[in-house]
This record gives sequence, C-alpha cells and structure tokens, in this order.
Amino acid sequence: MSYINTIADLEAQTYGTGMTGSISNQLLKAQGTVSGIHTAHDGSLSAPSGINANLYNKIYGQKVWSMLNRECNALSVISKRPYSSSGWRILKKRPAGGAGNFLDISAASNTTLNTALYGADSLRADRIGGVPENAALDSDSDGLQSIAPEYDTLFTSPKIVAHQFAFSELSMEMAQIDDGIGDIRAQLREDMGKHHAEVQNAMLVTPLEAYTPETAYGTASGIDRNYTSLLKIVSNSAEITELADNSGGNLINSATGQAVDTLYGKLRSDSGNEYLDAEVSFGDGYLSAEARQLTLTVLNDMIRRLRVAGGSPKVILTGYDTLQTISDLLQAQERFMDRKEIVPTVNGVRGVKGSEVGFRVSTYYDIPMIPVAAMTSTGLNSSLISDMLFLDTDHLWLSVMKPTQYFEDGISNGNPFGVGSLGNKALYRTMAEMGCSYFKGQGKVTNLL
Repeated sequence: MSYINTIADLEAQTYGTGMTGSISNQLLKAQGTVSGIHTAHDGSLSAPSGINANLYNKIYGQKVWSMLNRECNALSVISKRPYSSSGWRILKKRPAGGAGNFLDISAASNTTLNTALYGADSLRADRIGGVPENAALDSDSDGLQSIAPEYDTLFTSPKIVAHQFAFSELSMEMAQIDDGIGDIRAQLREDMGKHHAEVQNAMLVTPLEAYTPETAYGTASGIDRNYTSLLKIVSNSAEITELADNSGGNLINSATGQAVDTLYGKLRSDSGNEYLDAEVSFGDGYLSAEARQLTLTVLNDMIRRLRVAGGSPKVILTGYDTLQTISDLLQAQERFMDRKEIVPTVNGVRGVKGSEVGFRVSTYYDIPMIPVAAMTSTGLNSSLISDMLFLDTDHLWLSVMKPTQYFEDGISNGNPFGVGSLGNKALYRTMAEMGCSYFKGQGKVTNLL
C-alpha cells in the first residue's frame, strides 16, 4: 500500500517521474559546478586560498525561494465552463418597447394607430397588450398585431496559450550529484506552471491602451491571440470614443480604433449593437485634469446602475491601492468594511456558509472585493489608482476547450530525435477564451484618484 505524504509523492504517483524523497522540488543552482540549465559543466568557481583550499567549496541550499509575486486572483475568480460552441445567441431587443433597461411606454397617447406602432421602441400605455373581448387578429383598432424580438449572434474562437522550456541531459545528470538539487524537472515544472497561470491572469487584466493598433502587437496577429481582456469586455462605445478623442499618452487613435472596438465579431460603435455596452463610470473624460476622487457616491452609483440594468455583481476586482483608499474612506467615518468568507472554485467565487474553508476578504454591500496586484488604471494622470471591475460571474466565464496540460519528450524518454537535441523539451498548453452573455450586468469604475 502506498502512502502520499508530500506533493512529491503525489507527483510521483500521478506522473510516474521516479522522483525520490526530499530532492523533488528543487532547482539546479544558479552557478557553481553546474552553472545553468544549458551551460557547460566546466564553469569555474572562484578558487579558495590557504592550506585548507581543497577542503572548501561553495555550497548552495537545495531549497529554491521565490522572490516574485505570482498571485492569479483574476484568473481564479472567473468561472470556468467547457467550450461547447463557437458562439452564442443574444436577445438584443424586446418585441416592442426598445432595448433599454425599462419597457418604454412614453409615446404620446394621441399617436395615430398604425401597424408599425406595435413593434416600436416607444409604446402607448394603452397599446401594450390589453385587447377587447373577441379581438380581431391583425387589427389596428383592437391593438393586436404580430411582433417579434430581435436576436444577434456573437462569435468566439479558443485562444491557445503555450509556454515551452528545455533542459539538457548533462544538467539533469549533474543535478543528481555534487551540490546538485536532484530532479530539476520537478522544480521547473512547478515554476513554469506558475508562470503559465500568471500570464493568463495578466491577459485578463490587460489595459485597453494595449489594444491600440499603432503598436505592432495591437493587430489581429498579436494581442488578439491572447484571452480577451476583462477591461475590454467591460467597456462601452462612450469609453472607447473618449479614449480615441484624447490625443495624449498612448491612448487609442480614433482613425484606427477597430482593434479595441471589435468584440466577438461585432463593432460596439455600430448602430443596433448597444447591447454590447457595459456600465462604465469614467467621469468627465480621460484627460489628466479630468481624473476624479474616489468617493462612496461613485461606488454606490455603479452598484445602483448595475442592479437597475438587471445585473447582480458577485465580485469586485481592483488593486491594493484602491482597496486601501476604500478602507480609508470608511474607517475615517468610523464605519468598517464587513468580512466575508469565499472560495474561488472552477465555477468562480462562491460563498460557503457554515463551512470553515476558503479565505476571508473585504466586502462592500456584501460584494467581495478581491485585490489583484496586476490591475491597471486608465487615464493620463500619473496619480491614478487601480480601476474597479464589478463582475456578474453568472454571465461571465472562461470557456475552456482544453484545460492546462503538460507535455514532455526527449532523451530521458528515449526519443532525442523528437526534440532534436541531447536533452528534454517540455510544454504547458491551455486552450480557452473569455465569454460574456450579459454585458449590461458588468461594470467598471475608472479614472480615479
């Protein structure tokens, strides 16, 4: 019977890598007898002097300490769903009464009756469905005509995210002896796996400015290969226009703003595509002098707008600086943010009432606030704090075609010809893309001091 006491034991049982004991999660030392993953074995150390010169050598501890922040909160709080189709259908307009948050019945009561009235964006209050007894079909006078809602389709294609790394046969062997660290593959797998997740997190919080077509990576062959950023999904035509109209910094040029204006095969700026607009609060504009102070009124207004639009925000993503500003606002008035226990799962953030699991986070109006170190700010003022994303994760998800998989081949597997070198090559690969089925339920507060 086998016992799993450590992650190394679990890896050994799962992947059959043949790792042993305490030498599994370690990395080849940065320099020394073996000075790198691919460098020659004859790298020299500075020679000690004195009578005991041959009895001394530089020894490096086997443990590898990371000095990098690699948290991936944005990636972890988004729900994950299997990629089951290349797009989805959207109900974008009511059969009558417009496409706004409310049924529009503001048409004047003396409007002449005609067939077009029944499917109009603005209705008469006495012509919204009430009909007389034994009403005639297709009758203007009885108020009964055929109407139908309007639909649209959105297209998305899975994005491939991959990271490759390699290590030589000699480095693998030398890591087993001298001042080596054992199986270098285990440590490299761990560190590259963290990097693979960290990069996907960075894709989700890529700023809108990065999509400017003036840069080489702002083309379809560049940045659009990444996951679609949350900051692009949670945007609207008014924000994009404001970015385009400003001439300073690295903001988007109005003449070539297609890269950021295009979303799931549609242009936000086209008439009839207003359903793609999220709720965005950026103040009077994005010029440096137009940045505004973060106040509780700004936050409360966004929550109200989202709920009026039919959204139900489940999480607020922001930076540590913005979270601190909110804390200062509340505590200065002798009020304190509540704490809530949450668990980030494959289905996004979920509460766990009565269970002693998960971790505690600050909340605002019972909405968990998750700090993301990589969160950026939008605008030209150098004193801006991080943007805030109000996300309804019931309608926002990562559509996964292929979950993260690890591949490795090479001389250790008896196939040096497959990788073309006397060593091994390895690869992490994930296939997925962001999806959204209700844009008005997503919100963003930006341009904050």
